[in-house]
Amino acid sequence: MNTFKKEERLCSRKSLDLLFKNGSSFLLYPYRISYLFVSEAQRFPVQVVINVAKKRYKRAVDRNLIKRRTREAYRLQKEQELYTLLPGNNPLLLLSVQFVGKKIYDFSFLEKKLSAAFKRLTADLEVKKPNRRKSDEGN
Repeated sequence: MNTFKKEERLCSRKSLDLLFKNGSSFLLYPYRISYLFVSEAQRFPVQVVINVAKKRYKRAVDRNLIKRRTREAYRLQKEQELYTLLPGNNPLLLLSVQFVGKKIYDFSFLEKKLSAAFKRLTADLEVKKPNRRKSDEGN
């Protein structure tokens, strides 16, 4: 179901600090994606926070418009693009989606870019997964 409930939002200050201190990140313009797996079991496999810098967009109306469009793109794509491609052994993925673009884009552009970001995220996770298996086989 395409919903975006409170349990899917990353609100905990402790989890946010952990994500930004220990997490990995990459830039896929106009988004900067930060992610970290934690061992907490939750009802949803991903908790996400969406940021738009106040330094770049002074007016709250502009920041809220970008956040609304990004949230809607995330809500529509999370099931097929993100949840199905996550590895099953890690229970919770903390995810930060930061908008770093210089102008306000339309919804279709943001949707395409967020989809590409999810594909890159799953590709990064697949690259890291075989390295863990090789180190486990040596023990």
